[in-house]
Amino acid sequence: MTEGDRSGGDLPDPFDTAELRAAVLASWRGSPTRFREDANAEEDLRLGGYRDRLLVELAQNASDAARAAGVPGRLSVRLVDGELRVANTGRPLDATGVAGLTALRASPKRAEPSVGRFGVGFAAVLAVTDAPRLATAEGGVAFSAARTRDEVAALAESSAETPAAVRELAARGGEVPVLRLVWPTDERPPEGFDTEVRLPLREDVDPGAMLADMAEQVVDLLLALPALREVTIGDRHYSSAGSTDERTVVRTPEATRTWLTERATGEWPESTLTGVGVEQRAHARWWLCWAVELDGDGAVLPPRTDVLHAPTPTEERLSLPARLLAGVPVEPDRRRVSASPATAVVFGQAAHTYPELLSRLDPLERTALVPEPGFPLSDTDERLREAVVQRLSETAWLRAADGSTVAPRRATVLDHFSPELVDLLGDVVPGLLRAELSEPAHASALRAVGVHRMGAAELVEVVSGLDRPAEWWHRLYDALLPVERTDRTAREELTALPVPLADGRTVTGVRDLLLPGDGAEDAVAALAELDVTGLRIAAAEAVHPLLERLGARWAGASDLLDAPALVEAVHNSVADARAGADPMRLAEPVLRLVGEAGTRDWLGALALPDSDGEVRRADELLLPEAALLDVLDPRAIGPEAPLQTVAGSVLERCSPERLRAVGVLDSFAVLVEEEPDTPHEGVADAEIWWREQERLRGEEWPPSRFVGVRDLDLVAEDAWPEALRLLTANPETARAMREPGGYTPWWTARFAVLEGRSPRQWRTPDAERLAGLYDPVPDVGVDRETLRLAGVRTELTVADTADAADLVARLADPERGVRAGLTMAAHRALAEAVACERIDPGEIDPPRAVRSVSSAVISADRAVVLDEPWLLGVFEPALVVAGGNSYEFDAEALAELLDLPLASEQGVVEILGQGVTQAWRDVARVPAACELLGVAVPYGEVELRDGLRVRTSEGEHRVHWWVDDGGAVYSERSPDGLARALAWAMDRWRERFTLAALLADPEATTLLR
Repeated sequence: MTEGDRSGGDLPDPFDTAELRAAVLASWRGSPTRFREDANAEEDLRLGGYRDRLLVELAQNASDAARAAGVPGRLSVRLVDGELRVANTGRPLDATGVAGLTALRASPKRAEPSVGRFGVGFAAVLAVTDAPRLATAEGGVAFSAARTRDEVAALAESSAETPAAVRELAARGGEVPVLRLVWPTDERPPEGFDTEVRLPLREDVDPGAMLADMAEQVVDLLLALPALREVTIGDRHYSSAGSTDERTVVRTPEATRTWLTERATGEWPESTLTGVGVEQRAHARWWLCWAVELDGDGAVLPPRTDVLHAPTPTEERLSLPARLLAGVPVEPDRRRVSASPATAVVFGQAAHTYPELLSRLDPLERTALVPEPGFPLSDTDERLREAVVQRLSETAWLRAADGSTVAPRRATVLDHFSPELVDLLGDVVPGLLRAELSEPAHASALRAVGVHRMGAAELVEVVSGLDRPAEWWHRLYDALLPVERTDRTAREELTALPVPLADGRTVTGVRDLLLPGDGAEDAVAALAELDVTGLRIAAAEAVHPLLERLGARWAGASDLLDAPALVEAVHNSVADARAGADPMRLAEPVLRLVGEAGTRDWLGALALPDSDGEVRRADELLLPEAALLDVLDPRAIGPEAPLQTVAGSVLERCSPERLRAVGVLDSFAVLVEEEPDTPHEGVADAEIWWREQERLRGEEWPPSRFVGVRDLDLVAEDAWPEALRLLTANPETARAMREPGGYTPWWTARFAVLEGRSPRQWRTPDAERLAGLYDPVPDVGVDRETLRLAGVRTELTVADTADAADLVARLADPERGVRAGLTMAAHRALAEAVACERIDPGEIDPPRAVRSVSSAVISADRAVVLDEPWLLGVFEPALVVAGGNSYEFDAEALAELLDLPLASEQGVVEILGQGVTQAWRDVARVPAACELLGVAVPYGEVELRDGLRVRTSEGEHRVHWWVDDGGAVYSERSPDGLARALAWAMDRWRERFTLAALLADPEATTLLR
C-alpha cells in the first residue's frame, strides 16, 4: 500500500476534506450537467493553458509561499520511488489553500501580492499524474482519479435513478475530474521544507527528459520570481542573489550568470480595471522587471528572440534586447496578454522604466539595448517597441563628449569615428556624443532613436565662420585626414573647409589655395601684406597634407609666382599704380619670386616706375645700359614714346638680372604664345604675316606656337646692321630668326633696311646664279649667315605675292642683263608659286613687257607661253616665254600670272602634204635604238615625210616633227625629227638627244662616247 492509499476516514482531517468532498458530490448529484462541466473544465486546463507548465506553476506557488512567510524561497525537485517530489519553503498549505486546489475557478491569493493568479494552476500536475498529493507539517491531502471514479459509481447506489454523473462517467470512458475530490493523508514534507507536492508518474512520462526540461527553465524562474532564491533539480543546484547595483547573479552547475535588472511596481488605477475579472482585480498591484544578461566584463550579451514573462513565459513573442517580466493581465490559459487598460498601464510603465536599465550600463554598452528596426514579432512586441523607442528618444541616457547625458533627439554623432574631431568640436556642436559612438556598431541603434548624424558637409558648415588660431585648424585637418582617405563622398564635401591664410584672413574652400613651401618665406611674408584679391596662401601653421589632397598646391616660389590671383594682380598693376597704389609693394615680392622661380612671359605687365617718374609696364622699359638703345630710333624712347628707361630708384633696389627676368629690356625681346588663334598684338604687321601664312599652309594653320621678336619696327633705318648682329648674338632671338616661315625672318626680309633696300631685294655676293636679277648686298659689316637669316637672297624663291610682283618687274626691266637659264628658272619659280597657291595672280598687275627665252624683253602683246615643244617650230624664240620644257613647269599657271596666251591657242595648224604611216616597230633603226637604250618600242604609228611643213595664220613653216590635235605623230626622215617624235611617243622627253645620236648611229659605242 502506498502513502496515497493510507488516507481515509481513520485519519485526522485538519483541512476538512470530507466536507469539501460532500459538497462536490452533492453538486454532481443535484445538477445533471455539473459533473460534465467540471470534467470539461479540468480537461481544458490539463490539455490547454497549464499543459507543460508543471515546474513553472509549482515554482510560482513556492515563490508566493516564501514571500508570504518572509523567508528566502527554496525549491527542491527529486525523483523518489517513481514519484516526482517538489518541496518548497514558506507558508504551508492551509484549509483555505486546500479549498482553492479543489476549485477550478477560484484562488485563495486575493488580498496579497502574488505571481500565481489562480488556484487552478495546480492543474498542471495532471500532465504527469492521476494521483497528486501534498504534504505539510500539519498533514496532507491527496487526489486520486481511481477513488473519484469509485465515488461517482457509488452515486448510483444511493439513488433510485441513475445519476447524470454516472451516465457521463460511462460516456467519458471512465475519465473523471481528478482535482475536485480530495482526501486527507498523514504524510509530512522532508526536513527543511514546509510543503511537498508528490506526483506518482504515469507510465507514459519519461522522468529523465522531464527533469532535463525543468533544468532548462530554472534560470528564467529565478529571474521571474525574486522571492525564489534556490532551486534543486535532482542533484543540480541553482541559486540567485541580488546586489546593490541591481544585478542578479544566477549560479548554475555549469556557470555563474549575471543579469542586470530594473524593477518597478505600483497600483492600477481603478479606472484601468474595467473589463478585468474579479480574481484579477483582487490583485490591484502591478509589477515589472527588465533583465538583460551580461558577460564577465559587464558587456551586454547578444540578445535572442524572447517572449513576455508574466512572470512565466507566455506566447507573446518579443524582439526587445532585454527580457520583460511583468505582472500583466493574461488570458485564462496564461498564454496571451489580455487586451485591457490595465495591460496598457504596465506596458507604459515598462517603457518609462527602460531608460533606467540602460543608464546602469557602461555608456558604450547602452546602445546594445536599443530595439533594432525590423518587423515586430507580435502585436505586443509592436506596442512595446514603439513605446520603448519613443521613451528612449526623449530621455537623457547618451553620454556626450563633455561628460553629460543627453537625449537622442538633442544629440549629434559624427559620421566618422575620430576622438580628435570630438575633442575639437565638443564646444562647437551642442549635444555632440562621445567619439566611440560613431563606430558602425552603434549606428543602427542611434538611428532608431533619432540621433542626428553629422556628415562631412554639415561639419564643414558648422566650422565655417569659427575664429580659431591656425594651430587649431591644423589639428582639425589632421583629424579629418582619415575621413578623406576612406570616404570618397566626404572628399568632395571637405573641399569647402575654411583655411586660415598667411595674411590673417580665413577663407572658405581650398580652390586656388597655395601651401607655402621652403624657400618662399620672404616672398610669402611680403605678399601677405598685400591686398591681392584671390591670392590665397595658407598660414604656415595650418599647412597640412589634407589640404594638398583636397586640391591645394604646394607653393614654392614657382607655384606662388604662377598663382592666378598674382598673375591677375600683375596684369592690373599699371592701372592700380595709376590709381594711386605704390607699384613697388607688388613689384618687390614678385621680383623676389622671380629670383627663385625664373621668368614668365606675362611678367612684362608688372608695373614699374620709369625715369620720368611715370608708371609703365616692365616690358616697356629699358635698362640704362641696354645695347638696344644703340639701335632704336630716338623717337621710340621718351615720355610719349613706346619705350622709356627704368627709374634709377628701381635699380637701387633690384638687380638688372631680375629686372630682365620681368621683361625690362636689355636687348630685343621674344614674344611666345602657345596655341594662338589670332595674330599677336605685340608685334608689327602681324596680321599681314598671319594672312599670308594662312593661305600658304591651309589646314596646317594656325600654328601650335607663335614666336616673334618685338620692337623691330622701332629700329632706326641706319642701325639695322648692328640690330641684325644683336638679333643673331642672342640665342633666343637667333632661334626666332631661324624659324622656317616664322614671323621674325618674314618681317626682317621685308621691312629691315640695308643700304636703302629691304634684305630680300639683295643677294649675297656668292649667289652669282642670281646675277642680273638681284644686286649683291654692299658690305655692311654683317656676315653671310646673318644676311641670309635677315632675308638677303642666296637662291631664287618666290615666297609671296610681293615677291612675285618684284620678280616679274625685274624680268621686265630691259636694263637688267638676265641670262636665258635664269630667265627660265624665274618663270619656273613663278609658275610653281601660282600652282601651289602661294600667290594669287589676281593680286599682281599684268606686266607690259616680259622676258623671252632668248633673254629679250618684249611687249607682252606679242608674247606667248610655250606649252608644247613642237610649237617652238612655228614661233620665233624672241616671242616665246617658257619656264623650261613642258614637263618642268605649269605653262597655264605662268600664262595666268603674266596674262599671256598659250602657244597652243594661236590659230589652226594645217599639216601639208602626204607621207607614209608606219608602226614604230617597223621604222628603221627605231627598234635598235630602243634596245640600246633599254626601253620598249612604243605602240602606235608615226607618219614619215621627207620634208614636214605646216601652215599657220602667219604662213607656212618647215618643222622637224609635230603632234596634231588628235594625238597623231608626224616626223621628217631625220634623226633629229624622228628622235623628238619617238621621245614624245615614249614619254621620255629628257632622252631625245640620246635617241637622236642612236638613230644616227645605232651602235653601243654611241652610248659610250
